[in-house]
Amino acid sequence: MPKAFFITGTDTDAGKTLVTSGLLAAARHQGLTTAGGKPVASGCERTVEGLRNADALAIQAQCRPALDYDTINPVAFEPAIAPHIAAAEANVALSVSALAAPMRALLAREADLTLIEGAGGWRVPLNERESLSDLAVALALPVIVVVGVRLGAINHARLTLEAIRHDGLPVAGWVANGIDPRMPRREENLDSLAGWLGEEGGVPCLGVVPWLATPAPERAADWLELEPLIHATPPRKTHESQ
Repeated sequence: MPKAFFITGTDTDAGKTLVTSGLLAAARHQGLTTAGGKPVASGCERTVEGLRNADALAIQAQCRPALDYDTINPVAFEPAIAPHIAAAEANVALSVSALAAPMRALLAREADLTLIEGAGGWRVPLNERESLSDLAVALALPVIVVVGVRLGAINHARLTLEAIRHDGLPVAGWVANGIDPRMPRREENLDSLAGWLGEEGGVPCLGVVPWLATPAPERAADWLELEPLIHATPPRKTHESQ
């Protein structure tokens, strides 16, 4: 049965793309079909083929069968700034409806595993009224939270979990991603995260990715657990949505 999830992070540069591409790589290695989406991306480079985003390209490399770039990343902006500001500067109407249509088309391909990666954290604005979280709600996808393990991670992770559940979506799992190689009391912080998100929050940990000097999807895949996503019963919506 095809499975699909929305990937969010506790902050910008938490490691969403590394985890997204790592999970897709793990699925490919098991012979599963894969698809990934990056509905909106800032910080793109101009190429002869048009604007290209490094995160979207990393996701594209793990899609089997192969997908066109525009299928993965339908809205791209050159400046590395917040999407709603980039859209305003480019005179582009950015909205949930504009992003939901291409992502629904991606989901309709029914790959064994489809992952749609957000931008920044859960409440990144799209316009004056809507946020990327509204896109996840519109698509009705369970959410995977990537926790960037650094000082402040526990607070950011707990607030993100609360916000997702407040919006009525189930949290399918969380991943700890080591982004600070010098973080003091790393193990103690991981234990606290496991307690708050796992024992208290009831959310399974899908892996603890250590700090990687040379990040790569195949290396991240070695630290990630795919089975809870592929074989688990779809999580129920939280009580706020019932």
